[in-house]
Amino acid sequence: MNFQQLRIIHETVRQNYNLTEAANALFTSQSGVSKHIKDLEDELGIELFVRKGKRLLGLTDPGKELVEIVERILLDAKNVKRLAEQFSNKDQGRLTIATTHTQARYALPSVVTQFKKAFPNVHLILHQSSPDEIVSMLLDGVADIGIATEALESVVELASFPYYSWHHAVIVPPGHPLESVYPLTLEAIAEFPVITYHEGFTGRSGIDEAFAKMGIVLDIAMSALDADVIKTYVELELGVGIVASMAFDPGRDTRLHLLDSSHLFQRNTTNISVRRGHYMRGYAYRFIELCLPSLTEAAIRSGVKPEVDVELDD
Repeated sequence: MNFQQLRIIHETVRQNYNLTEAANALFTSQSGVSKHIKDLEDELGIELFVRKGKRLLGLTDPGKELVEIVERILLDAKNVKRLAEQFSNKDQGRLTIATTHTQARYALPSVVTQFKKAFPNVHLILHQSSPDEIVSMLLDGVADIGIATEALESVVELASFPYYSWHHAVIVPPGHPLESVYPLTLEAIAEFPVITYHEGFTGRSGIDEAFAKMGIVLDIAMSALDADVIKTYVELELGVGIVASMAFDPGRDTRLHLLDSSHLFQRNTTNISVRRGHYMRGYAYRFIELCLPSLTEAAIRSGVKPEVDVELDD
């Protein structure tokens, strides 16, 4: 068994058993991929893949167990390189944060500012993605840290920690009829077209659930991936906006009014996640600690989850 065979097994599974795609990703030939797989199966004396003719359809039971071992070996191989970099260039390198637009735009600016002052020689990459893409980036080792409200906590390969809590907020143009409704109700909101997040982003499921519990069907006039787009179209009076509360800035959003609506929607928790077993440089732990001081390197390594006592609201 050699390292190249392990990479081929990993990439074949990653490419959904498509040998051509696996070969392209590894800059080799399809016949070469097939030969390495067959050689490994002959060496181990077991079949790793379920076949139909020359096509691979999936993994056999021993193949499934082997892939788990391969994943650990490849992850540790990357960790060896990161370990060397940690001690040879302690304050230099790159750090990739996979997060949503809402977090990058509203929650992280002060953290990034502090981090860049402390580590000016670290190339910081903020990769704005959907929650599902963030999970994939963490599992593939493309990202060091993931920050999002959805998807992260349910993935067993990730160690997820609560970062802060928040509620959704209702925003309207000045003079909107909802400004005179107090206390604000879901029924009153539903009288107007609504502009909010696309499904799967920034707690949208919590919004849908709140109205569904009341038997209310919303008129979703528009949905968008980030709050800036939502606010733009609310300003144009195309609907009532429902956004993450921290996305409203009274100093900047002077053409909008924020309505008291925290009592209408469930509390959301944004998580910070890392892949279990992924070796992180010292400055990666420092970035997380700047987000939440109680989330120290020792706490992350032990998997201890602190209570969320930080709420970013209005």
